[in-house]
Amino acid sequence: MSLFFTSDPTLQTTLDQVLEQVRSEFGLTPTQLAVTWVVYDPPYITNTGGAISATDFWQHRPRGASYRGVELIYPASVVKLFYLVAAHEWLEQGMIPPSPEFDRALKDMIVDSSNDATSLVVDTLSGTTSGPELPPGPFATWCHQRNIVNRFFQSLQWPELTGVNMNQKPWGDGPYGRERAFVGEHYDNRNRLTTNAVARLIHSIAGGVAVSAARSQSMLMSMQRTLPFNPPSPGDEDQVTGFLGAGLPAGTRLYSKAGYTSTVRHDALYFERPDGTPGLLVAFTEGSEHSQNRHILPRLASLIYSTH
Repeated sequence: MSLFFTSDPTLQTTLDQVLEQVRSEFGLTPTQLAVTWVVYDPPYITNTGGAISATDFWQHRPRGASYRGVELIYPASVVKLFYLVAAHEWLEQGMIPPSPEFDRALKDMIVDSSNDATSLVVDTLSGTTSGPELPPGPFATWCHQRNIVNRFFQSLQWPELTGVNMNQKPWGDGPYGRERAFVGEHYDNRNRLTTNAVARLIHSIAGGVAVSAARSQSMLMSMQRTLPFNPPSPGDEDQVTGFLGAGLPAGTRLYSKAGYTSTVRHDALYFERPDGTPGLLVAFTEGSEHSQNRHILPRLASLIYSTH
């Protein structure tokens, strides 16, 4: 199976030039960046309110380019987008009952990137809970249950999902007990995603074909961002300041999910220019010397925006 976008030589050349400039300006090595960039040409197939069927939607392949788009990288909180889609699939299929508390957790997971909220979502999706270490038999059952989100996404047979992993909760201080055992002695079972995989997921949400048109629209709205009037203080983040959306002009509609730790700084963004032209950009940056830099991702987005 082919990727969801058609590789465009002109866009690829532009992306390579932009990344060379960004690496030069900020001192990043070639392996500290991964990017997927998608350009939509009219007639636009995204944010149509469900006017395009899933079959027709996937027959349209937008133009795109990527750099290290297949590299498996720790995604931090970007993985929460996959938990969001899985949650809506579970609700749509009646696998879990709707509840105001679960809705609150979904909202806080995306809007505020709450790890506590995500813990409830992952527990609900998988029927597992965190806690003390388990004996081998019960632990094997627990591990199988926790992998249900992986099994769901692999059933979609997207080539972009080859090798990905999304079975871990995000943490503040780190996992304990059975969660520590599950991630592996050397953390070899950590979450891992590619920028191509994240781009396809957002493409499906913006296209109205993730679970259903109504649920896609609900998910997209939960991702909506606005540039804050006052930037966050050092040590705090708002998912716009210091991320891709901050590099785009005023009036651009932003729908995104950021992820950041002491060693990574990522963002995944669907946007609509003031004239309505849509676009999609996913960028992962690695390195403790860059993770707190609030200028890299906005600069990348600004340079890409100015070229197309």
